[in-house]
Amino acid sequence: MPADMILHNGRIHTVDAQRPQASAVAIADGQFTAVGDDAEVMAERAPHTRIIDLKGRRVIPGLIDSHMHIIRGGLNYNMELRWDGVPSLSEAMAMLKAQVARTPAPQWVRVVGGFTEHQFAEKRLPTLDELNAAAPDTPVFILHLYDRALLNGAALRAVGYTKDTPNPPGGEIVRDAQGMPNGLLLARPNAMILYATLAKGPKLPEDYQKNSTRHFMREVNRLGVTGVIDAGGGFQNYPEDYRIIEELHAEGLLTVRLAYNLFTQKPKEEIADFRSWADQVSPGQGDALYRHNGAGEMLVYSATDFEDFRVERPEMPPNMEEDLDGVIRLLAEKRWPWRLHATYDETISRALDVFEKVNRDIPFDGLHWFFDHAETISGRNIDRVAALGGGIAVQHRMMYQGEYFVERYGAQKAEASPPVKRMLDMGVKVGAGTDATRVASYNPWVSLSWLVSGRTLGGLSLYPRRHLLDRETALRLWTEANTWFSNEEGKKGQIKAGQYADLAVLSKDYFAVPEDEIQGITSVLTVLGGKVVHGDGEYRPLAPELPPPMPDWSPVRQFGGYYQRVEPPQQTTARMAAACTCTSACGVHGHAHAKAWKAGLAVADEASFWGIFGCSCWAL
Repeated sequence: MPADMILHNGRIHTVDAQRPQASAVAIADGQFTAVGDDAEVMAERAPHTRIIDLKGRRVIPGLIDSHMHIIRGGLNYNMELRWDGVPSLSEAMAMLKAQVARTPAPQWVRVVGGFTEHQFAEKRLPTLDELNAAAPDTPVFILHLYDRALLNGAALRAVGYTKDTPNPPGGEIVRDAQGMPNGLLLARPNAMILYATLAKGPKLPEDYQKNSTRHFMREVNRLGVTGVIDAGGGFQNYPEDYRIIEELHAEGLLTVRLAYNLFTQKPKEEIADFRSWADQVSPGQGDALYRHNGAGEMLVYSATDFEDFRVERPEMPPNMEEDLDGVIRLLAEKRWPWRLHATYDETISRALDVFEKVNRDIPFDGLHWFFDHAETISGRNIDRVAALGGGIAVQHRMMYQGEYFVERYGAQKAEASPPVKRMLDMGVKVGAGTDATRVASYNPWVSLSWLVSGRTLGGLSLYPRRHLLDRETALRLWTEANTWFSNEEGKKGQIKAGQYADLAVLSKDYFAVPEDEIQGITSVLTVLGGKVVHGDGEYRPLAPELPPPMPDWSPVRQFGGYYQRVEPPQQTTARMAAACTCTSACGVHGHAHAKAWKAGLAVADEASFWGIFGCSCWAL
């Protein structure tokens, strides 16, 4: 078949053992049709073929995230100020102040996950006094991992928390000496208080949600992601909250392949949820871009062990096995794959007791099921997972809270949390993902950095070298290995003739850069099914334009998503000083601007930078 597109003159890592390296690929009808050297692939050229010169860049298969909450995240992305990757609290607070100035009433400024206090140079979160000083009138909500949320006084007034508001089960509204809420919400250990409070904020209109989802998909495309398994989520009801993503699919606007799981929403009514959904949809229903993937990650509320390592491990209630048994029997009968959130080995042991019991009555026989997270799983339970034909999807949550884990359980226990290398050695199916957006960031390169370096964002070395993965193995967990978790083996995850033509051309060579530079990799060209869905630099004209982020005050307009350092601070200071038309009356050009840039502040454009400091006389 004559090629629609040929990419050549590259260093292509195929993740295909039969032909691990190539320099060119041909694509036709959405699939790879030839993979090899330039001469043999150019034989597929036709008059209409688009030819793209890779100029020696590294190319990998499109990355696949086995655990993300992209559907829910997309509905909110345009409303959220991202601190993902921001290196200092001072920069984060400068961004927050700028966003407060842009955000109209009654909207909130929200920082919802994707960061940890350990990534900041100051090694701390903002104080409540700092939040109130930065935003006396605009509600501010900051979610930090699973453990806490910070609200300023305006946000407390907006959600209506008063002296008389009781603590919900599993959560705490921290109070001052007079009994008034002070703005700190704690998960002890249930994060529902954090999520329920966030849900009280204004939502975007549907047309804005559609725009927001498109921008979030483009953001993960920018990082080389072409596939996502959506793990459902709290306050993500089916089918209501899937309407936007399904409209985008119908309009041909999806830029990731999306397999979605259904996450029960009602405690004590979980089996009713799954019975109802089994009558509406079946696993695999859909197409190559949007398809149903089964049940979970929440199967029953009594089996949910939130991983807040700042508090003691939660003990699951005695009714866990009975609740879980009914749901697993239903899923096995209906041949629904499932996934189950499980952080601790104790929870996993009890769940496996149920799985083994059900399997004796209703054999799983190749049914794809798996645990998510499994930070403290034991060797014995890894064996039990393997015996039942299951898998484990791991995420880089320890990169964000490894310091808390070490503080509670010790460095020795942290050395294999989770024991990824041991899982692979014992023959279990293993895939990698992020658990974005409310805990870790959606950036896959942060996960890949964790897998090969074993370091947290705060710089703590968690794992001895013997427990780490080589770069090839880590990449496989983000590509070919993840296809098992969506029942799509052999269809994607490799650059191989006959598979979906999904690939990413990298800004830096993943296999050559130092470990501490892996986190900074992006994609300069992302292709999904033979169509360009993201381009940067010289490849930017190849990608379709997106409408601007909506609403016009969206943090995405000013700051984008994951933190980007556009150029060395000294270069930026000198260039902007030369361009600035400020007079001495401005009072900020000479010190505040240069000082902030020397600290590493990076924003989306120069106008936004000057605006942070109230300078109206900038020039380009």
